[in-house]
Amino acid sequence: MSTLGHKIDFAVILSVTKANPNGDPLNGNRPRQNYDGRGEISDVAIKRKIRNRLLDMGEKVFVQSDDRKADEFKSLRERADAHPELAKMLKGKNASTDEFAKLACQEWIDVRSFGQVFAFKGSELSVGVRGPVSIHTATSVDPIDIVSTQITKSVNSVTGDKRSSDTMGMKHRVDFGVYVFKGSINTQLAEKTGFTEEDAEKIKQALITLFENDSSSARPEGSMEVHKVYWWNHSSKLGQYSSAKVHRSLKVQSTSTEPKNFEEHYTIELEELDGLNVEVINGR
Repeated sequence: MSTLGHKIDFAVILSVTKANPNGDPLNGNRPRQNYDGRGEISDVAIKRKIRNRLLDMGEKVFVQSDDRKADEFKSLRERADAHPELAKMLKGKNASTDEFAKLACQEWIDVRSFGQVFAFKGSELSVGVRGPVSIHTATSVDPIDIVSTQITKSVNSVTGDKRSSDTMGMKHRVDFGVYVFKGSINTQLAEKTGFTEEDAEKIKQALITLFENDSSSARPEGSMEVHKVYWWNHSSKLGQYSSAKVHRSLKVQSTSTEPKNFEEHYTIELEELDGLNVEVINGR
């Protein structure tokens, strides 16, 4: 497998229909919004979904959520200790941080993609890995309307004569919104982590199928949809253009004061950049 030899930029257009794409725990789990009223999905939430898709592909992933674990480990430390050489370094006093990072990147695709901080209680070794794949926060094209509904449970959580205090609750959703997020893959960091051309292809496939096997009560099946993935392959390590200029070449706008449908109420403009080819892929 060859290390990635050229810069990559990408962008994803997705829609949300009657779902909570990313709840804010500091705001009653309401869908995230910025000060302009536009919806947001954090880069952390997007990376979580990419990791889940990579797990579905059979890849080894270091940061696994409890509800999607593919092994028996209960913590990141246990997962790291299961690797004999890494466990030995974590317990040693003069272990090489470079060697630790190299082995961790070889073992887990998310470490060599997004990076990771290895700092565990009781270990004198602290290692930070910078990953080549960077992802922006997804932002909606228009301000979003949040619908809040009061819900009740039909049974009490504990035995008692009266309805318990946790029987009542609130559920929030975005009726409709189109979001865009962008990202890049840096070749210099790819060389350090061993990120390959094959890894880049797996990230692309994860973006295309981002919401497969991701349903929940907050995001029912079919409520989150990837419409388009734009994948720019530069011809050099540094790239012909800056990522900012490449990302600005894609413009998504609504044509209605109350957009309800992506195909009918949104337009996409893609500016051609001389010498830079873009692959446009429909979501699944």
